[in-house]
Amino acid sequence: MPYNFEVEKGEKVKKYDLLVVGAGLFGLTISQRAAEEGYSTLVIDKRSHIGGNAYSYFDRETGIEIHKYGAHLFHTKNEKVWKYVNRFSSFTNYRHHVFTLHEGRIYPMPINLGTINQYYSAAMSPKEAEKLVESKTEGAAKDAKNLEERAIALIGRDLYEAFIRDYTCKQWQTDPRDLPASIFTRLPIRFNYESSYFSDPYQGQPKEGFCSLFGAMIKDPKIEVRLECDYFEDPSLPKDLPTVYTGPIDRYFGYRYGVLGWRTIDFKEKRYDLRSFQGCSVLNKSDMTDPSTRSIEFKAFNPERKEVFESEKTVVWDEYSRFAGKEDEPYYPIGTQKDKEILSNYEALEKGEKNVIFGGRLGEYAYYNMDQTIASALDTFENKVLCMLRSGK
Repeated sequence: MPYNFEVEKGEKVKKYDLLVVGAGLFGLTISQRAAEEGYSTLVIDKRSHIGGNAYSYFDRETGIEIHKYGAHLFHTKNEKVWKYVNRFSSFTNYRHHVFTLHEGRIYPMPINLGTINQYYSAAMSPKEAEKLVESKTEGAAKDAKNLEERAIALIGRDLYEAFIRDYTCKQWQTDPRDLPASIFTRLPIRFNYESSYFSDPYQGQPKEGFCSLFGAMIKDPKIEVRLECDYFEDPSLPKDLPTVYTGPIDRYFGYRYGVLGWRTIDFKEKRYDLRSFQGCSVLNKSDMTDPSTRSIEFKAFNPERKEVFESEKTVVWDEYSRFAGKEDEPYYPIGTQKDKEILSNYEALEKGEKNVIFGGRLGEYAYYNMDQTIASALDTFENKVLCMLRSGK
């Protein structure tokens, strides 16, 4: 049965070889690999749970698995990562499909042949649609300097203004002309009717829930987890240990060069006595007339849980994006030119920290998917952490 993971209160490790700050995916992977190599690890997190932003819990009223920090879907092209996570959990065959609401009509996303034909009220073939889009991109800047220029060069102004511009403004709380062009490469355009959001060969959701996966990663008795423990506030922590730090890099250095820009998310929950409210797991809102960016219907991520999926109860969360303050949960790095300059200064300071390795989304100020976080952690452990542990530094 799915369960809500709790840290077991067993006998504590007497001596530690490694301190891991942050019990998100990066920290959990480092801890698991360290234990596998025979090293004892203390993992701390200021939150009351493990798993970082990928944490989920099972709602006691409905039995639905709720993703506390927004939708998390596991997908990867990396066979090594896929084999790694399958050591700790079996996975469903869930395939993610997203739809978007624009001016009262529902369209499939990412933009595909169905989206294009529906938007233009046409019945174009793949070749005809590709030719149309090419005509819409004529004169666009090929050497794109920002997201708007990149998007228009790839899909034309019509599709950009309908499905990308306002959604991006709401999501990033930043004008698309001030965002890096690289962000748009995450959303492809397809000239066929393939509507699966991800094209990765390995996809699925942990059968027993994300917390079951996380709990299995740290079952080794050489791993001790302390929750509600702040690295900067708890004087009892061993500060002389080799350390993997996965918290905000600017916080580590006392915000010496300023605060890095993040986007955070607020959620508004709605409960319905319905089998399904919106008919899909994720519905994007591409117009400024709706201040939310998307709605998540959590039970749709797990149709295999038939008793819950077919029940006449559902939970939907609307997401609202805004800039993050120091006390907010940081979700996505904004990455303006100013942010890059600030980060460069912190990275210079990082080189002087001989007994500390920085990693993860917060520690590197990088936008990682779950599989990318795990891949980075596995690589970091093999090439940096293991060397640090073996050297006894």
